[in-house]
Amino acid sequence: MSYQNAYTAYQRTNVNTASQGRLVVLLYEGAIKHINAAINLFNENDKIKASDIEQFGIHIQKAQAIITELQVTLDMEKGKDIARNLMSLYLYFNEELMDANINHNKTKLQFVVKMLNELAESWRIIANSTANAPAAKVQNALNIVG
Repeated sequence: MSYQNAYTAYQRTNVNTASQGRLVVLLYEGAIKHINAAINLFNENDKIKASDIEQFGIHIQKAQAIITELQVTLDMEKGKDIARNLMSLYLYFNEELMDANINHNKTKLQFVVKMLNELAESWRIIANSTANAPAAKVQNALNIVG
């Protein structure tokens, strides 16, 4: 098995066995990865070479698709204000990414990445909490015999 095949298998297993909280973190990490890849296409003069413009757009579109996935997974009924606030943020991020894609605006990309990193860190804390653990782990942590 080649390195790439092994890595792909690892990633697939990581996603298939992840908790809901961990899946949200993986989505954030994917969006961050693509926005950072787009940022890295800027040269020292904050311009994108003509040959890199297509790749730039692809990275932005992938980040937007991931943020849209985060939007559609929100449970507006159960999440109430938190879900509404996240929805507003996700809509704003996609608007900023669209503008950054059209105008090649590095500053907007950096701002969105900063905000996504902060949200991802919050979700990492949630994903690692006992409240988000599988039932068996919660029972063990609380010394409940199953």
